[in-house]
Amino acid sequence: MASSGPVAPMPTPEPPRIGLLAGEPSGDRLGASLIRAIRERSPGALCVGVGGPAMRAAGLDCLLPTETLTMNGFAEPLRRLPELLRLRRRLRDQLLGRGLDVFVGIDFNVFNLSLEKALKRRGLATVHYVSPSVYAWRRGRLKHFHESVDRMLALYPFEPPLYADAGVDAVFVGHPLADEIDEVIDPGPARSALGIAPDASLVLAVMPGSRRSELEALAPDFLRAAARVARLRPGTRVLVPVLDRETAERMERLAADLGVEVRVLVDDTRRALAAADLVLVKSGTGTLEAMLTGRPMVVAYRVGPWTWRLLRRLVHSPRIALPNLLAGGSLVPELLQDAATPEALAEALLGELAEGPQRRDRFRALAADLRRGAADRAAEAVLELASRREETGT
Repeated sequence: MASSGPVAPMPTPEPPRIGLLAGEPSGDRLGASLIRAIRERSPGALCVGVGGPAMRAAGLDCLLPTETLTMNGFAEPLRRLPELLRLRRRLRDQLLGRGLDVFVGIDFNVFNLSLEKALKRRGLATVHYVSPSVYAWRRGRLKHFHESVDRMLALYPFEPPLYADAGVDAVFVGHPLADEIDEVIDPGPARSALGIAPDASLVLAVMPGSRRSELEALAPDFLRAAARVARLRPGTRVLVPVLDRETAERMERLAADLGVEVRVLVDDTRRALAAADLVLVKSGTGTLEAMLTGRPMVVAYRVGPWTWRLLRRLVHSPRIALPNLLAGGSLVPELLQDAATPEALAEALLGELAEGPQRRDRFRALAADLRRGAADRAAEAVLELASRREETGT
């Protein structure tokens, strides 16, 4: 049979072109891990968009720094709305002009979901990294996500089924904090670093939150509860980790006014948790950090009375603490609104002391389910969507 001539070489696939946007420091850290994981799998990948120092260091071709979008409170986004709308249009046009295969919005939900919707309408595949808290409140939003998102990346295993019911492709990738934080069995090294005797009677970490509204609502009663525990358990050491020096000074003044002896630590939450026997914590990410560290906890939450009335209409879950949501039951005590009195908090804390070993076993199992290599799994999900677009030529 005659040869038909040399076989033409297969064309080399183009490296993927991926857009990303992180509007906050926490998203910048997530985005940097994602970029590194993408480039491990596809070294020539182009990553372009909006990021902070971490994403830029990871190799982002930066169109706009995250710092331009970062906002505080409720008033600033409203005040800057015309500017933000102009930025969104500009970014939409710039991203569409880069011939991207996929766009990844990292958290920063309101801005990113609206930008994703605009990009998806023009044919670009979109991913949202970090599912909004639809499991907890405003579940009616689920039916609208398909307008913005081709793929949702979820941090918790109970989230994808909610999206499946709404026709949205959701992938559980695990939680980045679970990859970072290992259970601390021995508090000795952390206590030694903080100058606390290894055999201290009791070390209590108090974490009332970081926002001004949270501190005003919870910090006084958290400190009163800590003082009550210290009276019942002489020798108790109270650690209060905070984010910055300004918050530290506010907490120190409040503790002095209440006559509570505390040690305030700036930007040292993980060491405080590692040193602690017990944690009093506002509902939120702090509960996850305490769980991953293996520390029994009492969770509290309080807002203004009108906000509480509104939340009761919008919240769908009977539980709010992440360990309880993950366990599907009442694993740790939750004291909400008027129930979060100093007396009740102190009683619940002392009750948790006896439950420590049992709690740690459950925490360990829950942590293992979250420890999936979130950045790697997220990168796989993004690249799979990008390759699908390349194959279809759209």
